[in-house]
Amino acid sequence: MAHSSDFPGARLGGFPTIRLRRLRHHPRVRHLIRETTLTGENLILPLFVRPGRGIRKEIASMPGNYQLSIDCLVEEVGAALDLGVHSFLLFGIPTHKDAAGSSALDPEGIVQQALRALRKQYGDRALLITDECFCEYTDHGHCGVLTKATGRLDLDNDATLPLLAQQCVSHAQAGADLMAPSGMLDGMVGAIRSALDTAGFSHIPIMSYSAKYASGFYGPFREAAESPPQFGDRSSYQMDPANSDEALREVELDLAEGADIIMVKPALAYLDIIRRVKDRFGVPVAAYNVSGEFAMVKAAAQKGWIDERRIVLEILTSIKRAGADMIVTYFARDVVQWLQ
Repeated sequence: MAHSSDFPGARLGGFPTIRLRRLRHHPRVRHLIRETTLTGENLILPLFVRPGRGIRKEIASMPGNYQLSIDCLVEEVGAALDLGVHSFLLFGIPTHKDAAGSSALDPEGIVQQALRALRKQYGDRALLITDECFCEYTDHGHCGVLTKATGRLDLDNDATLPLLAQQCVSHAQAGADLMAPSGMLDGMVGAIRSALDTAGFSHIPIMSYSAKYASGFYGPFREAAESPPQFGDRSSYQMDPANSDEALREVELDLAEGADIIMVKPALAYLDIIRRVKDRFGVPVAAYNVSGEFAMVKAAAQKGWIDERRIVLEILTSIKRAGADMIVTYFARDVVQWLQ
């Protein structure tokens, strides 16, 4: 029969004196020592707004999420606020698309109108974040204006920067609290910071999609935002999923240009990136639990293959445990109710 002294832990002053299961025996003790806590304050709900009235069009690949006209958006935000969601990321679907995405700059654009309506209705109860990009507004579906200067049709980085800056100022004037540039353009944070400061919005922070990967997890979003590229893909500006060190270089540059919060997108397949960013820079980190991650869980839950609530809470806790301070997630409404 084995004696306690036969166990390796005994030689280290461990077992049976140290039994980690003691801390797992009582549920209240487990709660007391929990290292990572998920709360509604950590969550940001993405919403899609489109022209019209009385429109609540469900997104087939994202059950429970909708394209909303402004009147329905106001109702949706109010219901989410009552549940305990306080932060919202807005994506616009315009009436008109062209090669330059000009409707993104229109003071009467769909996001600008939505911001004014939400601010009027809810004041400072809602934190209003706007996605800053052109893929929803261009007829070609890329994240800015195009050029053939390199011998093939490609995104013109530098020509897009002043337009992106103008879009951000327009959103700030309409009531946005936080800018979230997602185009992965070189110099985008610096251009936006300079434009906001010049326009009198030096107090508005920038949450930059600094490490946004060219991922296969975005498919349902492109249906939701009606923004698939009409040719090629976005690999010339979004990051190679195989690269990790490059993400740190992107983050470092964005911080030097004035980024206040760093975004990693997607989240679940890039937990290592979240941890590396947090450990290296120690700045506020956001992670986007993207549409493909949402859709996979929903599809499996509808088949009865998984416990949706348990899986979602486990996934979001893992994202927070990896180092994310805030999580953009389509599960936000469900989660705040489950946490209660």
